[in-house]
Amino acid sequence: MALGILVGAFFKWIIGNEADKEIALLGFSFGVKAFFVDGIFHVGGQIFVASLKMLVVPLVLVSLVCGTSSLKDISTLGRIGSKAMGMFILTTAMAIALAIFFAVLVSPGSGVNMQLATAFDPGEVKSVAQVFIDMFPSNPIDAMAKGEMLQIIIFAVLFGIAITMSGAAGERIRLFFEDMNVIVMQLVELVMKVSPYGVFFLMAKLFTTLELADMANLGKYFGVVLFVLFFHGVVVYGSFLFFVGRLNPIIFFSKMRETALFAFSTSSSNATVASNLATTTHKLGVDNKVASFTIPLGATINMDGTAIMQGVATVFIAQVYNIDLDTSDYLMVVLTATLASIGTAGVPGVGLVMLAMVLEQVGLPVEGIALILGVDRLLDMTRTAVNITGDAMISCLVAKQEKCFDAEVYNDPKAGEHL
Repeated sequence: MALGILVGAFFKWIIGNEADKEIALLGFSFGVKAFFVDGIFHVGGQIFVASLKMLVVPLVLVSLVCGTSSLKDISTLGRIGSKAMGMFILTTAMAIALAIFFAVLVSPGSGVNMQLATAFDPGEVKSVAQVFIDMFPSNPIDAMAKGEMLQIIIFAVLFGIAITMSGAAGERIRLFFEDMNVIVMQLVELVMKVSPYGVFFLMAKLFTTLELADMANLGKYFGVVLFVLFFHGVVVYGSFLFFVGRLNPIIFFSKMRETALFAFSTSSSNATVASNLATTTHKLGVDNKVASFTIPLGATINMDGTAIMQGVATVFIAQVYNIDLDTSDYLMVVLTATLASIGTAGVPGVGLVMLAMVLEQVGLPVEGIALILGVDRLLDMTRTAVNITGDAMISCLVAKQEKCFDAEVYNDPKAGEHL
């Protein structure tokens, strides 16, 4: 990112100098702006953006089908599954609602006034009833081709349930999608490996048009995301523990410290499953028959931290490009991000792919992701810690309601010290 900023600022200085608008290269004269800014930087950045868009449909479809079909028997959801999923979805919706509220309140992107390459067309405003009708696809293939994410999500969930209910035939298809999931994750890793180059091109072009004073807006964005992450992770989760579970939040956060630090360092909810499972059962007193279900499930569908980033980033990018989002747009962001979190893979970098999906859903330019890429790594680490903390918190609440909870272990400061 730093190199991209420096290069962008350098070319901004050259372009601003009337005498240096052209350079000689291999005996040919080139306009600096045409050759570098509108040429190399633009092409490289757009290829990276296109790669992010390319990942959205296969990632959501395959991840959701795998997550839903892995339930084996729909009846196993029962009380435990329905309570856990309900709480996961509730906290995710609360997370993104809080993110949008604080982002609108602080307005981190106001005053930048970047211009779109083409005029922004908000399109036809749909009624709430029509939005729900349009969630269900009449042609799933067409929905995938057009990138209609809500329709893809609904289809993937229904398809996964059908796989679960189809016996041996369903098991063969489930294994196929498990293999496909491995392949898609490798595809994500490939794109993430070249992301530094994509970031360089995007940032280099961006800073030929962005004033250095606008960096203050990026700092405000970073601060808002970080504040909402801590607010949600401490205040919201602590309130759930205290008022719903009648548990001491201080004990909980103290025992989650090492696992949260591990999640922070890996930026992967999936990589933290084993550590979180051990902490939840041995330190927090959750019965393994509950934790073994809720912790892996949470790593798949509980993405509160990612939802917070998406909420703040959506408001930030809309403000930067001077695009007004109305209440229905914000509701669509909440709905899309909440449903999408069900299929968000718990690996580093996937949050950016899901953000591309959310931006497209409300008609915002995906190129706006370039504005936040530079600070996303640290935020990714922090939101992963929030994600896994939420998994453990909900595991405690569900276990206590199902009488599968050992309060003595929870209150024992030395419990699980051998881990």
